[in-house]
Amino acid sequence: MLQVQRVVLNSRPGTNGVPVPDNFRLEDATLSRDVKQGEVLVRTFYLSVDPYMVDPQLVDGHLSHLLGAVGMTGLTAFLGMREKGHVVKGANQTLVVSGAAGACGSIAGQIGRLDGCARVVGICGSNEKCKVLVEDLGFSAAVNYRQEDISTRLRTCCPDGIDVYFDNVGGPISDTIIAQMNVGGHVVLCGQISQYNKDVPYPPPLSKETQEVLQSRNITRERFMVLNYMDQIQAALIQLSHWVKSGQLKVLETVVDGIENTGEAFCSMMKGGNIGKQIIKM
Repeated sequence: MLQVQRVVLNSRPGTNGVPVPDNFRLEDATLSRDVKQGEVLVRTFYLSVDPYMVDPQLVDGHLSHLLGAVGMTGLTAFLGMREKGHVVKGANQTLVVSGAAGACGSIAGQIGRLDGCARVVGICGSNEKCKVLVEDLGFSAAVNYRQEDISTRLRTCCPDGIDVYFDNVGGPISDTIIAQMNVGGHVVLCGQISQYNKDVPYPPPLSKETQEVLQSRNITRERFMVLNYMDQIQAALIQLSHWVKSGQLKVLETVVDGIENTGEAFCSMMKGGNIGKQIIKM
C-alpha cells in the first residue's frame, strides 16, 4: 500500500460567506499499488486552484503550464478573446482587462495585444502588479483599483474609449468600465470573482444604469463557456504552446510548496494574493 495525503472539503463557507483555510482538511490515506484493468496510478506534481474548480512537449517540460497558459486557463483566455472579443487588426481597438494580473487576465491581455489591439489596459490591485503588467507583459497601461480612481484613470489611459472588455470581476469595477465603452463594443463575460461569495445567480444581475448602457450602445455581453468550443481546443492549445515557446506569451505563476498549504493558497488567490496562475507544488 502507498501512504499518501489528500485535501478534502471540511466545511462550506455558507451563504454569503468567504472561504477560509479551515474549510479544507488534510488527511492521510492509503492507495493500493495493484493497478487493475481499466485503472491508472497517477503521481501528482502540481495542483491548480481556480475560482471555477491535457502533455510535456507542448510546454518544453514546464508541466505546471498545462494547468495554466497551455491548459484550461489559457483556453478560456484564447477562446474568449477570439469568439467574443472580435478584435480586428488595424482597427485601433482598446482592450481593458479586469483581474489583469490573475491567471486568465494576464493571458487574455497578451492575446489581445498579439491579435492586434492598439491599446491594452489592465485593472489590478497593487502597484507591483501594475508594474508587472506593463514592464513584463507588454500592457499599454495598468490601473491600481485600490489606490486610484478607476473612472478618471481610464479616461486618461483610453482616450478613444473602450472597445473590448475582458471581464473577470464583475461588480462596481465592471460598471465603471462598461460606462466608458464605445458603441458596438464587446464584453467577454469570463468571470465575476467579486460576486462569487454572495448568494446571487450567475451571471449576477446588472444595475439598471449598466443595462441601459449595454442596450443603448449595442454592446454585446454573453456568457462564455469553453466547453462549447471543443472542436477548437486542439488548435488553440497548439497556438498557445507556440506563443509560450517563442516567448511571445509570458507565463506568470505564484507557486506554494506543499499540499498542506492548499487551503491557504486557495483563499489567498480568491483575495488577489497571486500574480498569474496560483500553483501548489507537491
